[in-house]
Amino acid sequence: MSGAACATAYARVQAELRDRPRHWLLTGCAGFIGSNLLEALLRLDQQVVGLDNFATGFRHNLDEVRGLVTPAQWARFRFIEGDVCRLDTCQRACDGAEHVLHQAALGSVPRSLADPIATNRANIDGFLNMLVAARDAGVASFTYAASSSTYGDHPALPKVEDRIGKPLSPYAVTKYVNELYADVFAGSYGFQSIGLRYFNVFGRRQTPAGAYAAVIPKWTAAMIRGEDVVINGDGETSRDFTFVENAIQANLLAATATDGARTRVYNMAAGDRNTLRQLFDAIRGALRRCGVEYAREPVYRDFRPGDVRHSLADVSLARELLGYVPTHRLAQGLAEAMPWYVRHLG
Repeated sequence: MSGAACATAYARVQAELRDRPRHWLLTGCAGFIGSNLLEALLRLDQQVVGLDNFATGFRHNLDEVRGLVTPAQWARFRFIEGDVCRLDTCQRACDGAEHVLHQAALGSVPRSLADPIATNRANIDGFLNMLVAARDAGVASFTYAASSSTYGDHPALPKVEDRIGKPLSPYAVTKYVNELYADVFAGSYGFQSIGLRYFNVFGRRQTPAGAYAAVIPKWTAAMIRGEDVVINGDGETSRDFTFVENAIQANLLAATATDGARTRVYNMAAGDRNTLRQLFDAIRGALRRCGVEYAREPVYRDFRPGDVRHSLADVSLARELLGYVPTHRLAQGLAEAMPWYVRHLG
């Protein structure tokens, strides 16, 4: 796909959805990425059924979305409180859906090390339930949240979709099994899907609370409150930090992709990497521009078990087949997200 075509692919999909609204099922709709997808779909006047059990999502995320869309748009949303680990719940949620965006999961490498059984139940049993329910409902597309953790100990950079290593955590195992099940369902039942391997997504409505909080909201909250920021390791560990607007774009492009682009997994990232020390400086600078000063230096501790050392995505396959073009690098995403962080995390 040419550069010009890539630049217009997302705009074209948005225009098509506005012209002919579709029926969507969004699992994990009260979570961080899920609530951002919900907001985007409702702003496009789509009909959305949301499913969440509030294991990691929050009612206040739904309340915030309600305040950001029009009453008419909110009226297009129907919420089901339920668990993807129940097949009957998944079947009820899939009834009438054209497109499924499956975001529900128990994230976090440390969480999976502490409780691998719960992670397996939500991420494998729940995923299989959703595949079966969506297949039986005859949905037009099934897009699911895969993970960069699938690359495991493979040392090459950038990460390319067809070269992975050994998983380094129970969480990584569950996400790899999702990809295997999706591939088997394509071969056995002709049920096509697309997996998006998320790389360290960040943005508004990402909570800093709890033992398994992601690094950007956790550090941002600590800086706003004048607390210590802890870096696991020497600060040279690097990640491809990806702003949530990129994830929204990738999901909508994947959901509306042609058959030739389906039954694949794609990297969903910015295609850039920053060390943890660079991230620390970037967050501090973004806060300074919002009027928040943080004078402390980070505290260094031991490396965290199960973490990969470096991560960087090659997004050329998504660019070629989906028309995906990341719109935000780390600095741009932080600049856009920081006012929300300052308002909500202080």
